[in-house]
Amino acid sequence: MLFRRQTRNEDRKSSLTPGVETIELLLDDETLRVAVRRHPQARRLTLRVRATSRDVTLTAPPHVALSFARAFVERHREWVRVRLVRLPEAVPFEDGAVIPLRGEPHRIVHRPDARGTVWIEPAVRGMPTLCVAGEAPHMGRRVLDFLKKEARRDLAAAVKHYTQALGVEVGRLTLRDTASRWGSCSARGDLSFSWRLIFAPAFVLDYLAAHEVAHRLEMNHGVRFWRLVEQVCPNRKEAEAWLRRHGSELHRYGEG
Repeated sequence: MLFRRQTRNEDRKSSLTPGVETIELLLDDETLRVAVRRHPQARRLTLRVRATSRDVTLTAPPHVALSFARAFVERHREWVRVRLVRLPEAVPFEDGAVIPLRGEPHRIVHRPDARGTVWIEPAVRGMPTLCVAGEAPHMGRRVLDFLKKEARRDLAAAVKHYTQALGVEVGRLTLRDTASRWGSCSARGDLSFSWRLIFAPAFVLDYLAAHEVAHRLEMNHGVRFWRLVEQVCPNRKEAEAWLRRHGSELHRYGEG
């Protein structure tokens, strides 16, 4: 057997220690550690393969024994394997890598002897380049900082446009790297967006800004809310369709 049998006391102890449990799963001769997350509102066991971190988590009710959770994971071994295989190949921010910027492919080019940080050079032949100065070990961080700066600039401009169009005010604008939400609006009017929207075409980022700003008038997804969104952003359905088809791909770039 892959795992030694646990005693009832060990199961009980593990189930009462949230956030520290893992289950080892053998996949293609490699050991995968499945994190077990105890959630007080969970009613059943739920497996999830996250594209952002390329890992697997199991959400479980607090009272479920670890041995039962382990058996559940074992039964879904093939499900886990298939979904991990289907994940798009990760693209690190390194010399020669191609990443989208506002939906257009750009090739990262290292310029170690150049001054500055990161800048864009238009295409002469082929595609535009994202030039990165400095030492190679710092390339990833410099590219990430540049992308976040560009995302903040684009989102701030789009948010300003829609606050004026809808006659509302908003609070702080925060960038995050969320796995399941592209944007959110708090009751106080603070807006949060995924910085990865900078990879998408501009009309997609624009729609997300309209969506969250519209929540300042309707904190729901009812008929009146969608009417507001489509009033100021007629290509809503086109943007949503793009996100359904390509949204998961935005998580393959860089390390967040």
